[in-house]
Amino acid sequence: MAQTVAHFVFTASGAGCLVQALRKAGRRDDRVVTTCHNMNIGPIDPSDPLSRKEWFGNELGLTDREDVEHDWDEARFPGHRTVAWLTRRSAMEYAGFLDWLWHQGDAPCDLVDLSEVEISYPPGSGRLPPGGFPMSIALLHPDIIAHNKLWDLAEPLPMTERLRYREQWGQLISENAPLRVIDGDKLASAPMTFFDSLLMSYVTDKWQKAVTVCSRASISHWDDGIYQTNDTFLTARMRALRESGRLEIRDQTARGTLFSEVRLPSR
Repeated sequence: MAQTVAHFVFTASGAGCLVQALRKAGRRDDRVVTTCHNMNIGPIDPSDPLSRKEWFGNELGLTDREDVEHDWDEARFPGHRTVAWLTRRSAMEYAGFLDWLWHQGDAPCDLVDLSEVEISYPPGSGRLPPGGFPMSIALLHPDIIAHNKLWDLAEPLPMTERLRYREQWGQLISENAPLRVIDGDKLASAPMTFFDSLLMSYVTDKWQKAVTVCSRASISHWDDGIYQTNDTFLTARMRALRESGRLEIRDQTARGTLFSEVRLPSR
């Protein structure tokens, strides 16, 4: 009986891309497990879902979070090969991997590290991502994943690297900051206000769509080849900036702040 491969991916959309790629390649026995808790945002000491859900409600006003966790049933596939997918260019995926590895203990695993992988794009497949490196598996079309056979990059995670990753996450746990952001090839603790100045740099005295401001702030790091945060957190910070009087929001509907308009306060 062939050994079952369990792929652990730390973004739900990225897991969907990998599932499609594996099917295209005929690897139908491989399993893809999504563990997605946005571990780059919120407390990690404690890191249980209930405590984090309460924090997201109190601090960000988010009560209907859609974080997903699909637990892996060890009994279903004994002796499986564990493969984790990592890119140190995505704060969310990097933090998700570090948290997952922390709870893995000494269990063996292989690693597909996309951080410095140059992707081959077949003709007609679209433009290269900024910098030529994948900032997230979620930004790779299934055809691209299958064309490059990225699963073949899986290699055993050496104990020296495992210990280095665990030491990094242990330090972040001890700091327990509201945010974790990419700083070089590591994650660094950051305050809740870390992205406020960036957001405000795109706000003018003219009304404009909040989604436009958030998108510009979100992709501003793409020139550096990194993906720092998402629209959900940025829109929460917009509400905080409104409460502090630094910007105005109008036409907020049931669809949320992202679909409203923002500007600097009128004088």
